[in-house]
Amino acid sequence: MEQTWEKLESLHHWILQNGDKRTDPWLLVFSPVPVFCIFLCYLGVIWVGPKIMKRHDPVNLKTVLILYNFTMVGLSVYMFHEFLVTSWLANYSYLCQPVDYSPSPLGMRMAKVCWWFFFSKVIELSDTVFFILRKKNSQITFLHVYHHGTMIFNWWAGVKFVAGGQSFFIGLLNTFVHIVMYSYYGLAALGPHMQKYLWWKRYLTSLQLLQFVLLTLHTGYNLFTDCDFPDSMNAVVFAYCISLIILFGNFYYQSYVTRKSKKS
Repeated sequence: MEQTWEKLESLHHWILQNGDKRTDPWLLVFSPVPVFCIFLCYLGVIWVGPKIMKRHDPVNLKTVLILYNFTMVGLSVYMFHEFLVTSWLANYSYLCQPVDYSPSPLGMRMAKVCWWFFFSKVIELSDTVFFILRKKNSQITFLHVYHHGTMIFNWWAGVKFVAGGQSFFIGLLNTFVHIVMYSYYGLAALGPHMQKYLWWKRYLTSLQLLQFVLLTLHTGYNLFTDCDFPDSMNAVVFAYCISLIILFGNFYYQSYVTRKSKKS
Protein backbone atom coordinates (compact mmCIF):
# COMPACT_ATOMS: atom_id res chain seq x y z
CA MET A 1 0.00 0.00 0.00
CA GLU A 2 2.81 2.37 0.91
CA GLN A 3 4.61 1.60 -2.36
CA THR A 4 1.44 2.27 -4.33
CA TRP A 5 1.02 5.63 -2.60
CA GLU A 6 4.66 6.51 -3.35
CA LYS A 7 4.14 5.66 -7.03
CA LEU A 8 1.04 7.85 -7.15
CA GLU A 9 2.94 10.69 -5.50
CA SER A 10 5.76 10.28 -7.99
CA LEU A 11 3.31 10.28 -10.91
CA HIS A 12 1.57 13.36 -9.55
CA HIS A 13 4.90 15.15 -9.20
CA TRP A 14 5.84 14.22 -12.78
CA ILE A 15 2.52 15.56 -14.07
CA LEU A 16 2.99 18.86 -12.23
CA GLN A 17 6.50 19.30 -13.59
CA ASN A 18 5.94 18.27 -17.22
CA GLY A 19 2.84 20.14 -18.30
CA ASP A 20 2.56 22.98 -20.79
CA LYS A 21 3.79 26.03 -18.85
CA ARG A 22 1.45 28.28 -20.83
CA THR A 23 -1.68 26.47 -19.65
CA ASP A 24 -0.59 25.50 -16.12
CA PRO A 25 -1.93 28.74 -14.53
CA TRP A 26 -5.39 28.27 -16.06
CA LEU A 27 -8.40 27.02 -14.08
CA LEU A 28 -8.36 23.25 -13.31
CA VAL A 29 -5.22 22.57 -15.41
CA PHE A 30 -2.15 22.45 -13.15
CA SER A 31 -3.06 19.32 -11.18
CA PRO A 32 -5.34 16.37 -12.00
CA VAL A 33 -6.71 16.39 -8.43
CA PRO A 34 -9.53 18.97 -8.99
CA VAL A 35 -10.75 17.14 -12.10
CA PHE A 36 -10.65 13.83 -10.24
CA CYS A 37 -12.69 15.41 -7.41
CA ILE A 38 -15.23 16.71 -9.96
CA PHE A 39 -15.47 13.18 -11.39
CA LEU A 40 -16.06 11.65 -7.94
CA CYS A 41 -18.76 14.25 -7.21
CA TYR A 42 -20.33 13.41 -10.58
CA LEU A 43 -20.47 9.70 -9.69
CA GLY A 44 -21.83 10.60 -6.25
CA VAL A 45 -24.65 12.65 -7.79
CA ILE A 46 -25.51 9.76 -10.14
CA TRP A 47 -25.67 7.38 -7.16
CA VAL A 48 -27.48 9.60 -4.64
CA GLY A 49 -29.58 11.80 -6.96
CA PRO A 50 -32.13 9.20 -8.17
CA LYS A 51 -32.58 7.96 -4.58
CA ILE A 52 -33.44 11.48 -3.39
CA MET A 53 -35.72 12.15 -6.38
CA LYS A 54 -37.76 9.01 -5.63
CA ARG A 55 -39.45 11.01 -2.86
CA HIS A 56 -40.08 14.05 -5.06
CA ASP A 57 -41.94 14.97 -8.23
CA PRO A 58 -39.94 15.71 -11.39
CA VAL A 59 -38.63 19.27 -11.49
CA ASN A 60 -39.95 21.49 -14.27
CA LEU A 61 -36.78 22.75 -15.95
CA LYS A 62 -38.24 23.99 -19.23
CA THR A 63 -36.83 27.53 -18.99
CA VAL A 64 -33.49 26.30 -17.63
CA LEU A 65 -33.13 23.73 -20.42
CA ILE A 66 -33.96 26.25 -23.14
CA LEU A 67 -31.37 28.70 -21.79
CA TYR A 68 -28.79 25.96 -21.16
CA ASN A 69 -29.06 24.28 -24.55
CA PHE A 70 -28.98 27.47 -26.59
CA THR A 71 -26.09 28.79 -24.47
CA MET A 72 -24.23 25.57 -25.31
CA VAL A 73 -25.03 26.16 -28.99
CA GLY A 74 -23.48 29.63 -28.69
CA LEU A 75 -20.40 28.30 -26.90
CA SER A 76 -20.01 25.53 -29.51
CA VAL A 77 -20.28 28.07 -32.35
CA TYR A 78 -17.58 30.20 -30.69
CA MET A 79 -15.24 27.21 -30.24
CA PHE A 80 -15.84 25.90 -33.77
CA HIS A 81 -15.03 29.35 -35.15
CA GLU A 82 -11.83 29.57 -33.08
CA PHE A 83 -10.63 26.09 -34.04
CA LEU A 84 -11.38 26.71 -37.71
CA VAL A 85 -10.04 30.26 -38.06
CA THR A 86 -6.94 29.77 -35.88
CA SER A 87 -5.94 26.56 -37.69
CA TRP A 88 -6.47 28.29 -41.04
CA LEU A 89 -4.47 31.41 -40.07
CA ALA A 90 -1.65 29.23 -38.67
CA ASN A 91 -1.71 27.04 -41.80
CA TYR A 92 -2.36 23.84 -39.83
CA SER A 93 -2.03 20.48 -41.54
CA TYR A 94 -5.00 18.12 -41.31
CA LEU A 95 -2.67 15.13 -41.59
CA CYS A 96 0.11 15.97 -39.12
CA GLN A 97 0.32 19.06 -36.94
CA PRO A 98 2.83 19.41 -34.08
CA VAL A 99 1.90 21.50 -31.04
CA ASP A 100 3.02 25.14 -31.09
CA TYR A 101 4.29 25.60 -27.53
CA SER A 102 5.41 29.17 -28.18
CA PRO A 103 3.69 32.21 -26.62
CA SER A 104 2.88 33.47 -30.12
CA PRO A 105 -0.59 35.03 -30.61
CA LEU A 106 -1.85 32.13 -32.73
CA GLY A 107 -0.27 29.52 -30.46
CA MET A 108 -1.97 31.08 -27.42
CA ARG A 109 -5.25 31.50 -29.29
CA MET A 110 -5.34 27.79 -30.08
CA ALA A 111 -4.36 26.87 -26.51
CA LYS A 112 -7.17 29.06 -25.14
CA VAL A 113 -9.86 27.48 -27.29
CA CYS A 114 -8.54 24.04 -26.25
CA TRP A 115 -9.08 25.13 -22.63
CA TRP A 116 -12.60 26.31 -23.39
CA PHE A 117 -13.28 22.97 -25.06
CA PHE A 118 -12.06 21.14 -21.94
CA PHE A 119 -14.16 23.40 -19.68
CA SER A 120 -17.22 22.83 -21.86
CA LYS A 121 -16.90 19.13 -21.01
CA VAL A 122 -17.10 20.03 -17.32
CA ILE A 123 -20.21 22.12 -18.01
CA GLU A 124 -21.76 19.23 -19.94
CA LEU A 125 -21.87 17.11 -16.79
CA SER A 126 -25.00 19.20 -16.12
CA ASP A 127 -26.76 17.07 -18.76
CA THR A 128 -26.83 14.18 -16.27
CA VAL A 129 -28.00 16.39 -13.39
CA PHE A 130 -30.92 17.59 -15.50
CA PHE A 131 -31.91 13.99 -16.29
CA ILE A 132 -31.91 13.17 -12.57
CA LEU A 133 -33.97 16.23 -11.60
CA ARG A 134 -36.51 15.43 -14.33
CA LYS A 135 -36.54 11.73 -13.27
CA LYS A 136 -35.39 10.65 -16.72
CA ASN A 137 -33.20 7.92 -15.23
CA SER A 138 -33.49 5.70 -18.31
CA GLN A 139 -31.35 8.27 -20.14
CA ILE A 140 -28.46 7.76 -17.69
CA THR A 141 -27.00 4.77 -19.52
CA PHE A 142 -23.49 3.36 -19.36
CA LEU A 143 -22.77 5.13 -22.67
CA HIS A 144 -23.93 8.48 -21.25
CA VAL A 145 -21.87 8.23 -18.03
CA TYR A 146 -18.82 6.77 -19.78
CA HIS A 147 -18.76 9.46 -22.45
CA HIS A 148 -19.33 12.40 -20.08
CA GLY A 149 -17.08 11.11 -17.33
CA THR A 150 -14.08 10.25 -19.52
CA MET A 151 -14.15 13.36 -21.70
CA ILE A 152 -13.16 15.62 -18.81
CA PHE A 153 -10.02 13.53 -18.23
CA ASN A 154 -9.19 13.24 -21.93
CA TRP A 155 -9.34 16.96 -22.49
CA TRP A 156 -7.73 17.86 -19.20
CA ALA A 157 -4.74 15.84 -20.48
CA GLY A 158 -5.05 17.55 -23.86
CA VAL A 159 -4.84 21.05 -22.35
CA LYS A 160 -2.17 20.01 -19.85
CA PHE A 161 0.21 18.47 -22.39
CA VAL A 162 -0.86 19.11 -26.01
CA ALA A 163 -2.92 22.32 -26.15
CA GLY A 164 -3.00 22.59 -29.92
CA GLY A 165 -1.38 20.63 -32.71
CA GLN A 166 -3.60 18.04 -34.31
CA SER A 167 -5.78 18.00 -31.19
CA PHE A 168 -7.56 20.87 -32.93
CA PHE A 169 -9.17 18.39 -35.35
CA ILE A 170 -11.01 16.66 -32.48
CA GLY A 171 -12.30 20.00 -31.20
CA LEU A 172 -13.27 21.15 -34.68
CA LEU A 173 -15.39 18.06 -35.42
CA ASN A 174 -16.88 17.77 -31.94
CA THR A 175 -17.95 21.41 -31.67
CA PHE A 176 -19.68 21.15 -35.05
CA VAL A 177 -21.55 18.04 -33.88
CA HIS A 178 -22.47 19.81 -30.64
CA ILE A 179 -23.87 22.81 -32.51
CA VAL A 180 -26.30 20.39 -34.17
CA MET A 181 -26.89 18.33 -31.01
CA TYR A 182 -27.64 21.20 -28.63
CA SER A 183 -29.78 22.87 -31.29
CA TYR A 184 -31.86 19.69 -31.33
CA TYR A 185 -32.14 19.60 -27.53
CA GLY A 186 -32.90 23.33 -27.38
CA LEU A 187 -35.72 22.99 -29.91
CA ALA A 188 -37.05 19.90 -28.12
CA ALA A 189 -37.11 21.84 -24.84
CA LEU A 190 -39.48 24.40 -26.37
CA GLY A 191 -42.32 21.90 -26.10
CA PRO A 192 -44.21 19.02 -27.78
CA HIS A 193 -45.29 21.26 -30.66
CA MET A 194 -41.68 21.14 -31.93
CA GLN A 195 -41.62 17.35 -32.35
CA LYS A 196 -42.82 17.49 -35.96
CA TYR A 197 -39.68 19.51 -36.80
CA LEU A 198 -37.30 17.08 -35.02
CA TRP A 199 -37.48 14.13 -37.42
CA TRP A 200 -33.69 14.26 -37.81
CA LYS A 201 -32.77 12.78 -34.40
CA ARG A 202 -31.67 9.52 -36.06
CA TYR A 203 -29.27 11.44 -38.30
CA LEU A 204 -27.78 13.17 -35.25
CA THR A 205 -26.63 9.77 -33.96
CA SER A 206 -25.28 9.00 -37.46
CA LEU A 207 -23.37 12.28 -37.39
CA GLN A 208 -21.85 11.37 -34.01
CA LEU A 209 -20.77 7.99 -35.38
CA LEU A 210 -19.26 9.59 -38.48
CA GLN A 211 -17.30 11.93 -36.23
CA PHE A 212 -15.72 9.01 -34.33
CA VAL A 213 -14.92 7.15 -37.56
CA LEU A 214 -13.12 10.23 -38.95
CA LEU A 215 -11.19 10.71 -35.71
CA THR A 216 -10.20 7.03 -35.68
CA LEU A 217 -8.89 7.29 -39.25
CA HIS A 218 -7.10 10.55 -38.44
CA THR A 219 -5.31 9.28 -35.32
CA GLY A 220 -4.73 5.83 -36.83
CA TYR A 221 -2.97 7.42 -39.79
CA ASN A 222 -0.70 9.38 -37.46
CA LEU A 223 0.22 6.28 -35.48
CA PHE A 224 1.92 4.88 -38.58
CA THR A 225 3.53 8.04 -39.96
CA ASP A 226 6.45 10.16 -38.84
CA CYS A 227 4.66 13.03 -37.11
CA ASP A 228 6.02 15.22 -34.31
CA PHE A 229 3.01 14.64 -32.08
CA PRO A 230 3.05 12.21 -29.10
CA ASP A 231 2.17 8.68 -30.22
CA SER A 232 0.87 8.03 -26.70
CA MET A 233 -1.82 10.68 -27.19
CA ASN A 234 -2.73 9.32 -30.62
CA ALA A 235 -2.96 5.80 -29.20
CA VAL A 236 -5.29 6.90 -26.39
CA VAL A 237 -7.53 8.83 -28.79
CA PHE A 238 -7.55 5.90 -31.24
CA ALA A 239 -8.58 3.38 -28.54
CA TYR A 240 -11.13 5.81 -27.10
CA CYS A 241 -12.75 6.43 -30.48
CA ILE A 242 -12.99 2.68 -31.12
CA SER A 243 -14.82 2.28 -27.79
CA LEU A 244 -17.23 5.08 -28.73
CA ILE A 245 -17.89 3.60 -32.18
CA ILE A 246 -18.85 0.31 -30.50
CA LEU A 247 -21.05 1.98 -27.87
CA PHE A 248 -22.74 4.50 -30.18
CA GLY A 249 -23.09 1.81 -32.86
CA ASN A 250 -24.89 -0.41 -30.36
CA PHE A 251 -27.10 2.53 -29.32
CA TYR A 252 -27.98 3.20 -32.96
CA TYR A 253 -28.74 -0.48 -33.59
CA GLN A 254 -30.91 -0.84 -30.47
CA SER A 255 -32.71 2.49 -30.99
CA TYR A 256 -33.38 2.43 -34.73
CA VAL A 257 -32.72 -0.99 -36.29
CA THR A 258 -34.10 -3.32 -33.58
CA ARG A 259 -37.00 -1.00 -32.72
CA LYS A 260 -37.95 -0.66 -36.39
CA SER A 261 -37.89 -4.44 -36.92
CA LYS A 262 -40.12 -4.93 -33.83
CA LYS A 263 -42.64 -2.44 -35.21
CA SER A 264 -42.61 -4.27 -38.54
